[in-house]
Amino acid sequence: MHTNTHEYGIEELVEKVIGAAYEVSNTLKCGFLEKVYERALVRELETRGLTAHTQVSYPLQYKGVSVGNYIADMVVEHQIVIELKCGDCFTNEHLAQALNYLRASKLNLALVINFQKPKVEWRRVIL
Repeated sequence: MHTNTHEYGIEELVEKVIGAAYEVSNTLKCGFLEKVYERALVRELETRGLTAHTQVSYPLQYKGVSVGNYIADMVVEHQIVIELKCGDCFTNEHLAQALNYLRASKLNLALVINFQKPKVEWRRVIL
């Protein structure tokens, strides 16, 4: 397993994550809860040599005072926030949520991945 976060360029990471998401979707099909896809995606990413952490908490501050935490579904190689969905379609709220995760995490790229359809859907969100 790779532990060097600088080993992959961001575009190569995106390709690997999306490839893993398609593999999970093709294997499990649609209809499960998000947690099932989260566990399967972590496993698939690990088999591809990537490090993925789930339920990553980022403190949210207002004028220097902690006002809560954002908890991202997954962070891959400490570079990409992954937000998993199992819904009929992407909504503005999903994309706004991903932007908030980026602001809280100080990362620049999130992928919102929807496993609800027969073919996995995904969107790139950039801060």
